[in-house]
Amino acid sequence: MRVLIAPDKFAGTLTAVEAAEAIAAGWRRQAPGDDLDLAPMADGGPGFVDVLHAALGGELAAVTVSGPHGSPVPAVVLRVGETAYVESAQAVGLHLVDGDPETASSRGVGELILAAVTGGARTVVVGLGGSGTNDGGAGVLAALGASSDGVLDGGPAALASVLQVDLSAARACLSGVALVAASDVDNPLTGLFGATKTFGPQKGIGEERIAEVDGWLEAFATATDRRTSLEKGAGAAGGIGYALLALGASRRPGIDFVTDAVSLAERARRADLVVTGEGAFDFSSRAGKVPYGVAGVASEALRPCIALAGQVLVGSREMRALGIESAYSLVELVGEERALGAPADALAQLAERVARTWSR
Repeated sequence: MRVLIAPDKFAGTLTAVEAAEAIAAGWRRQAPGDDLDLAPMADGGPGFVDVLHAALGGELAAVTVSGPHGSPVPAVVLRVGETAYVESAQAVGLHLVDGDPETASSRGVGELILAAVTGGARTVVVGLGGSGTNDGGAGVLAALGASSDGVLDGGPAALASVLQVDLSAARACLSGVALVAASDVDNPLTGLFGATKTFGPQKGIGEERIAEVDGWLEAFATATDRRTSLEKGAGAAGGIGYALLALGASRRPGIDFVTDAVSLAERARRADLVVTGEGAFDFSSRAGKVPYGVAGVASEALRPCIALAGQVLVGSREMRALGIESAYSLVELVGEERALGAPADALAQLAERVARTWSR
């Protein structure tokens, strides 16, 4: 039997590469004769550049940029021909926020883009996802030369005093460069489904602070480009998507870049079964996440797709709406403590059990 293994990262525990290897190790214990094809995936969040580098080759340039609170952090620019790929999580990822999230700035992502442009890239693809910032991308704009009557790179709290924003210098900096926002979510910048309300709590913004922080972003959008703030993907990465769109970026789901890069459609047609996975499989997976993208490719290839996840938070009806035949939970099998403490071993054990059902 031919099995295509195409998981995302299991956030906080396993990279996509590690997850794919763990699934394969467990599967082989139960079905050693199966032909396993490993295709680690990413949706624009952590691991985006690594997965693309493994698939496309190219050159990695090491750079140092500003972290969410100004400390220098290492990052890389992947250059493939005249196209550069950067990952916002490397500069301002959730794991880098070590202070008040209301003062965390996205400036480092703008510095990454600037490094790519300075290096000669004519197209810059920015992977969005896993950000610890919620400043509407104001820091990105500041790094690229935007000016204002207030402070743009002091996090969302600093935006309360911003009444005017001039993007002309930032747009001039990107003259002749095609900017692409590789977004994993469809949320607008503000409102009930905006960046702050939807993702603020996971970044440390208290529920009692949501309304005020969202109001700061509303005011910032009014001072900058209100119409763009309503577009799909403007709320990606705490509003970095908004900054890119305001600078003329086109938008494409990050999963599409990786799907094309690893030739997933062709590999799915050669498989009998497709296995995907992520840390938490829930209905938000429909918004540009890896399992939904992989399931779509499997469906077009007329192949069944199953998911292995840390937690499964959807019922069978929602699961099938996402294109997944069955989903299996690590926590249900081994408990939360072991799932977090020994994730690779636990995932291998889950894969071994699943192979009893699905392998011939």
